[in-house]
Amino acid sequence: MDLVEELVNVVGSKNVITDAAKSLRFRKGYRSGKGDAVAVVFPTNLMEMWRVLNILHDNNIIIIMQAANTSLTEGSVPAPGYDRQAVVVNGMKIKDLELINHGEQALAFPGTTLFQLENKLRPLKREPHSVIGSSNLGASVIGGINNNSGGALIRRGPAYTELSLYVWIDEHDEMHLVNHLGIDLGDTPEEIITNLQNRNFDLDHVPATERHGSMYDHEAVVRDIESDQPIRYNANPKELYEVSGSAGHVAALAVRLDTFPMDDQTQMFYIGTNNPDELEDIRRHIMTTFKELPVSGEYMHKDAYKLAKKYGKDSLIVIEKIGTGHLPEMFALKAWGERFLKHIPVFKPYFPDRLLQTVSNIFPNQMPKRIDDYYEKYDHYLQLEMAGDGIEAARTYLKEYFATASGDYFEADANEASKAATHRYVTAGVAIRYQELKQDSIDILPLDIALASNEYKWFEHLPKEIEDQIEHKIYYGHLLDHVMHQDYILKPGVDAHALKAEMLKILDKRHAVYPAEHNVGHLYVAAPALVDHYKKNDPTNSFNPGVGKQTMSKHWGAY
Repeated sequence: MDLVEELVNVVGSKNVITDAAKSLRFRKGYRSGKGDAVAVVFPTNLMEMWRVLNILHDNNIIIIMQAANTSLTEGSVPAPGYDRQAVVVNGMKIKDLELINHGEQALAFPGTTLFQLENKLRPLKREPHSVIGSSNLGASVIGGINNNSGGALIRRGPAYTELSLYVWIDEHDEMHLVNHLGIDLGDTPEEIITNLQNRNFDLDHVPATERHGSMYDHEAVVRDIESDQPIRYNANPKELYEVSGSAGHVAALAVRLDTFPMDDQTQMFYIGTNNPDELEDIRRHIMTTFKELPVSGEYMHKDAYKLAKKYGKDSLIVIEKIGTGHLPEMFALKAWGERFLKHIPVFKPYFPDRLLQTVSNIFPNQMPKRIDDYYEKYDHYLQLEMAGDGIEAARTYLKEYFATASGDYFEADANEASKAATHRYVTAGVAIRYQELKQDSIDILPLDIALASNEYKWFEHLPKEIEDQIEHKIYYGHLLDHVMHQDYILKPGVDAHALKAEMLKILDKRHAVYPAEHNVGHLYVAAPALVDHYKKNDPTNSFNPGVGKQTMSKHWGAY
């Protein structure tokens, strides 16, 4: 039987895309990257997923597991150079979500989104691992686990679990269903999947297990300000465990995760200074002396603030006025509009973004006056959010510190805190919007890096020969654990690949790790520990081969 016909028999014709134009959005990365696939398949339940994977395995097909395709490093789309045909298996139609043990943990499935999990936990006054950032893009829970995704919430560490149900192909090229959820669901794959789908177990009395559903020792790690190594970054060897950090080298069907109590009261302290050393002093004092860790500590530079006011205004308005609930659909609608309009000559590329930018100019400035005043006075800003007893600790310390320091701070009200946090979030899309408006006449170079925890002079100073090639530098990030996002808008004609090589040499001298928060994808070389993890998970190199710039050959080129 023809491969496509076999797939259609399992999931139905409407859930198999073979037309190249229609499948492009699933074969093309969020920022870059594109490859071919025989088909894109959308299983609608776990049993269909299991059967699809078996068909692809039996036909010696490369399997690209995909969820929301929010990867910024090409890690969830096909790539050129495969030695076999590939099929994308998109799990976003399996949106099941189950809270277990009275909401203290959750069972997430291939299509479960962070936003969906956050909403379901809210009535219980609990939260997932991450509540901002990629959640607004519709990112999936399992996608985060696959990538050890980080986030702004300083107390929770990278996305991690040791409790999962996944499909594994062993060194003898035999496919297995591995149940490490810590729930007795039977013995055969059919029993396990049926019992899980039908919830044939007591949801509020799932037995405890020695395996962890979150990064259990993160507080001790993040408080270590004397480490001469980065302390938080994706693919840290300590955080590689089966599905966690697998980058799609297994097919995850379900993960079991811890949830966290929601803070009853929070307060943002908005800090401004012209001396980045003052922010490092604050960081070191808080991380070593405060009993309660901050909720978050988000940094922005003056230039990032300025560009985000102009090129992120429409996104800020949408989030503030409409909410994040409809963002995934709006991103999908924008992508559909781009694909449709590109075939009409009168419309230039990226027309939806150009239209949104034009419309945004009609609206007044969205930023509160006190925050704008700090933009006029200072070059560096820190949004320090505290909770519980930490609020008074921060209030007392900052008052004492800024009695002699050159900067200043204020306690943000609810509107200021919301605007500041959203403004910081939309900054991540500024470089892309700028490039789209310039119609590809310029290039961008996005880097996310983890600096050594003890590096006092964390703020970047580039040599003149590199500075001269850059139009704008957009600096923002998570200061408290030294994870920084550094997006560069390059001058016309600058070779981004050559400049990136020079930039990475500088980062290597600083003992930085990159990428810090994104999967290595097809843009970065995977570290030896990460390659070992891939090979252990996928001895035949059947799932997502080539990530980490590794071989795409079956059996890792061993035969």
